[in-house]
Amino acid sequence: MRISAVVVAYNRRELLTEALAALAAQSRALDSIVVVDNASTDGSAEAAEAACPDADVVRLARNTGGAGGFAVGIERAITTHGADLVWIMDDDTIPSPTALAALLDVRDRLPVTPVVLASKVVWTDGSDHPMNTPRRKPFLGRSERVSAEGAGAIAVRSASFVSSLVDARAVAQSGLPIAEYFIWNDDFEFTARLLRDGVGVYCPASVVTHKTKALASTDGDPGSRFYYEVRNKVWLFRRSRALATWEVPVYVAASLVRWTRTFVKSQDRATLISGLRRGLRDGFTTSPRRNADFLAGLEPATSAIAQFDAAAGPAR
Repeated sequence: MRISAVVVAYNRRELLTEALAALAAQSRALDSIVVVDNASTDGSAEAAEAACPDADVVRLARNTGGAGGFAVGIERAITTHGADLVWIMDDDTIPSPTALAALLDVRDRLPVTPVVLASKVVWTDGSDHPMNTPRRKPFLGRSERVSAEGAGAIAVRSASFVSSLVDARAVAQSGLPIAEYFIWNDDFEFTARLLRDGVGVYCPASVVTHKTKALASTDGDPGSRFYYEVRNKVWLFRRSRALATWEVPVYVAASLVRWTRTFVKSQDRATLISGLRRGLRDGFTTSPRRNADFLAGLEPATSAIAQFDAAAGPAR
């Protein structure tokens, strides 16, 4: 069983080196580490090479966002490094020494092989991080619930890119993350697509620290980035295979409630209104491009992505 970690980096050099040190200290050693540098200007790529000489550092000529970085990194881990499992995380994610081993322990104890295993994500003060709480699986059957609980886990419908272990075979069948999502909802769409027909679990014994600047919730004020939240949600509801038809209205309603809370809490509603208008416009009048088109000009990653997606079929 070959396991590769994929870390997407952008201008957080110190946190990146801390994350790489934590990966090197795992009780279950990794077989490879892929770092995708999204055109950082702070020397992140050089720092990664110095801190972890064995890492495969992929330098992109422009910032492709978390979505583009993970698409490139996951393809690289599977195609170049022969990964059976891919451990995904941001550059500000610091896994505890047994985080990977705990995920694998749950995987071994489940009667059905899961395609996604998600860690418990805490902030620097040890409290649960609300940005990275997996969505529990609704209308869960008793058998699946009992199986998950027996392995010390909870069945989920989606997970965050902050420490998720995904099955390479499932990715090869379902497709990579959609790169043009850029930021926000890319992990929701990707993991929910994998879990449309697969098993996914949240593993409280696997703990990572997400060192964000603040302990923000999903309904906090995102400022101008609210555009991506709106556009990508509309893309997901209109175009993605991640959700069953009956699930779409459930998640639409949940999104509307969350957006309302965001507006109520905001001190700059004009920016949110602008993002809402533009996000709705682009979400309904456009569709995400193929990964190879969005990542054009980033060879050799562009060609590698095109070949992988052609074999897997369209993600949307």
